[in-house]
Amino acid sequence: MQSSALLHLLQLASPALPIGAYSYSQGLEVAIENGTVRDETSARSWIIDHLQQVVAHCEAPILWRLLQAFASDDSAAVHYWSDYFIAARDTAEFRAETIQMGYSLGKLVTDLHIADPQLLAILHSLTEVPLPAALACAAVALQVPHESVLLGSLFSWAENQVIVCVKSVPLGQVAGQRLLLSLRAELELAAVTAQQLPDHALSSWAPGLSLLSMQHEVQYSRLYRS
Repeated sequence: MQSSALLHLLQLASPALPIGAYSYSQGLEVAIENGTVRDETSARSWIIDHLQQVVAHCEAPILWRLLQAFASDDSAAVHYWSDYFIAARDTAEFRAETIQMGYSLGKLVTDLHIADPQLLAILHSLTEVPLPAALACAAVALQVPHESVLLGSLFSWAENQVIVCVKSVPLGQVAGQRLLLSLRAELELAAVTAQQLPDHALSSWAPGLSLLSMQHEVQYSRLYRS
C-alpha cells in the first residue's frame, strides 16, 4: 500500500474521527450490566461471538460490496446494499446508530471535499446513509485498497468494543491491549469471510444480541447510546 493510502486508512479508522463511534457499545453495555461480560475472558468471548455471527456474515460483507459499487459508480448497487444494511438493523438503537454515524461521515466527506462529483452524487442520492456506505465512499475517494479498508473497519470495530470493556467492566489498559492483540487471527478470518461470502449466505441472525439491544433502550443508567 502506498504511504498516502495508509495514512488515509489510519485517519478513517481512527477513534478520533468525529462520527461518534465512541458513544455506542452495540449491546455490550447490557451484557456488562447483567454480568455476561465480567472479565477479560468473557469479554473476548463476547467480541468473538459478535464478530463471527454478525459482523463477518453481514456488516463486513456489505461494506465489501459497497466498496465495489462506489468504485464502479454503480448507483443501483449502492442503493440496494445500503437499504439492505439498514433493513438488517433489527432494533431502533442499532438503526439509529448506523444512520447517525453514516450522516456524520457523509457530511465530513462533503465538507473536506475529498470525493469527486460522481461519488458525491451517488452518496447524496441515498435517503438515509448507513455508516458502511459513507465509509465506502470516503475510502474509494481516497483510493485506499478495498482489502485494507475492510481490515481497518474490522479493527476499528474491535477496538471500540475493547474500549467499552476497559471503561465499563472495567479492565486494565494492559488487559485491553492484550485482548485486542489476541483478536488478530479472528479479524483476519472475518475479512476473508466477508470477501468470499455469497449474497444468499449473508445473515445477521443473533436474537440474543437483539434482545440485549432492546433491554438497553429501557436500561435505567446508561453511558452509551446502544
